[in-house]
Amino acid sequence: MKTVAFFNNKGGVGKTSLVYHLSWMFADRGIPVLAVDLDPQSNLTSMFLSEKRLEELWQDGDANTISDSLKPQMVGTGDIKSPHVEKLSDNLGLIPGNLALSNYEDELSQAWTECSAEKERGFRITSAIYRIIQLAIIQHPAQIILIDIGPNLGAINRAALISTDFIVLPLAPDLFSLQGLRNLGPTLRRWRSQWKKAKSNFTQDTNLLLPEGEMNPIGYVVMQHGVRDSRPVQAYQRWLDKIPSIYREYILDEKVQNVPDTNDDPYKLAQLKHYRSLMPLAQEANKPIFYLKPADGAIGSHGEAVQSCYKDFHELAKKIANNIGLNIK
Repeated sequence: MKTVAFFNNKGGVGKTSLVYHLSWMFADRGIPVLAVDLDPQSNLTSMFLSEKRLEELWQDGDANTISDSLKPQMVGTGDIKSPHVEKLSDNLGLIPGNLALSNYEDELSQAWTECSAEKERGFRITSAIYRIIQLAIIQHPAQIILIDIGPNLGAINRAALISTDFIVLPLAPDLFSLQGLRNLGPTLRRWRSQWKKAKSNFTQDTNLLLPEGEMNPIGYVVMQHGVRDSRPVQAYQRWLDKIPSIYREYILDEKVQNVPDTNDDPYKLAQLKHYRSLMPLAQEANKPIFYLKPADGAIGSHGEAVQSCYKDFHELAKKIANNIGLNIK
C-alpha cells in the first residue's frame, strides 16, 4: 500500500482535479484506490458526490466524514472513530471531507509541541489522520491512497503529510507556484526532521501506530499551461524554464548544475493542458473528463479531447506508479 499526497502551498493550480482524475484512472486500470479529502474546503468530495449525497453525509451526524472520525479527539471524549468509506466503484473508495475539519487546526498545532515533549497525547492526536487511513483500508483494501490537501503550511497539512510516503507537486507555470516551491522544500525537511526526532525519543510502551513521515517528493506536474500550436505560449515558457532548477534547489536540496530543460526533466511527471471546455460537461455528468460520451455532449473536437485526456492521465498514472513501485497496466 502506497500513500501519495498532492500538494503545493500555492492554490488554484488544479490540484483537486488532478487527484480526482487520477483516482478514477488508477481504478479504471484495475488498481484499488482510496481517495482522501483532507482539504477543509472539501472540493474533492464535491467533485465525487452529488449535492444530495453531500447533504446526507454532512447532516447525518454519524461518522460519515473525516471530521466525524476525529470528533472524539476534538471534544475530548475519546480517540478516533472508524471512518466511513464511500464506495464509488469496485476499485474506488473515498473518505469524504468536511468543512468542520478546520476546527482541528489548533488541536493539531498544540499536539505537535507535545510530541517534542514526548507526551502520548501529542502523538495520539498527530497520528490520528494516519490511523484513520489505516482503518479505512481494512474496509477498502487499496493498493494506493491519494490524498488531497489544502494550499497552506498549517498544522492539518503537516499531520496529513507526515502520514504519506510520497508527494507530487502540481504547479502552474507562474511566479506564485515557484515561490510556493521555495517555501515548501525547507518546510518539508524541517517537519520530517522534527517528526523523526520526536518519534525516536518517544519510548512509552504503547500500541500506538505511528507514521514514518517519509514525505518523499517524486516529481511535479505542470498544470494549466497555455498552448498554441502544441507549444506553450511565450508568457508561460520563461516560468517553465525555471522549474527544473528551483525544484532541485528547494525541494530536493541539491546543488544546481547541468539542469535539463523542462522537456527532458525526469522529475517532470506530466505537463497537462487545459480542458476548460470539457470541465462543465464533466461536472454536469458527474464523471471524469475521460469518461465523457457523445450523450454527455462530447462530440466533434470534444470527443477528440476526451481521448487525449485519457491518454494524458494514463501516462501520468503509469509514471507515478513506476516511481512508487506499483505495477499498472
